[in-house]
Amino acid sequence: MKNTKILKFDFPEDKVIANKFIVLDKLGSGWEGEVYKAKEVSTGIFCAIKFFFPHRNVKNKVANTYAKKLSNLSQSPVAINYYTQETIQYKRQAITCFIFEYAEGEILSTFLSRQVGKRVGVLQGLQLLHSLSVGIETLHRLGEYHGDLHSDNIVIKRRGLGFDFKLLDMYNWGDSKSLNKTEDIYSLIRLFYDAIGGKKQYSKHPPEVKEICMGLKKSLIRKKFRTVSRLKEHIENIEWQSVYRL
Repeated sequence: MKNTKILKFDFPEDKVIANKFIVLDKLGSGWEGEVYKAKEVSTGIFCAIKFFFPHRNVKNKVANTYAKKLSNLSQSPVAINYYTQETIQYKRQAITCFIFEYAEGEILSTFLSRQVGKRVGVLQGLQLLHSLSVGIETLHRLGEYHGDLHSDNIVIKRRGLGFDFKLLDMYNWGDSKSLNKTEDIYSLIRLFYDAIGGKKQYSKHPPEVKEICMGLKKSLIRKKFRTVSRLKEHIENIEWQSVYRL
C-alpha cells in the first residue's frame, strides 16, 4: 500500500511524543516539516521538536544532513542547539523528529501581527534587518547558509536597541554555494520590505530604504550586496539625506 503524502501534522496540545515529550504549542512550519514547543515528561524541561515530512526526508537523508549542519553551526548564536533524534509512527509512516533547544522569544510573524497596521516603522525595520544580517553573517562565515528565511521560522527577542533571534528551520539545498548565500541576502531584504508595510507602503518610503530594497529586483540586489557583510555595513553607514519621520 502506497503511503499518503503528509503535508501537515497539526499535533494537538498535550499529545505525547515517543513517551517522552508533551506537545505544548506549534511554533512554525517550513518546507521540510513543522516545529513545536514541548516539555520533557521526566524533567519538565522545555524543548522544541521538529517533525520532518517523510516525502521530504527520503531515507532520512535530509534529517541527517540537517543534524550535521546544526552541529557545524554550534558556534553561531542564531543556530538552535541540537540534542537528539527520535522516530515515531504517524498514519502508519515512520516520522523522524529532532529534539533541540527551545528558544525564548516570539515568532516574527506574530510580533508583526501585533503592531499597528501589522508593520513596524522604518527605523525599527532597519534594526531588525541589521540584527538578522549580523546573525546570518555568522552562518556564512562558517560556510553554511539558511535557505528558507521567512517570518514564520524566526524567533525574535528584544535586546537593547536591536533584537536577538534564533532560526527555527533551515532548508538544505546541498553544499553551500555563493548562490545559496545570495538567496539568504534577498530573503533578508524581502523580510525588511514586508515588515515595513510591503508594496502598499513602499512608495511612501525615503530613498534610503529604496536603496536597500531596490524594488525587490534580484539582479540589482545581487549586484549591490554580494555578501551579507556588505548589507550589514551599508545599514551601519546610511547617510540620511531626506527629512523623514522614522
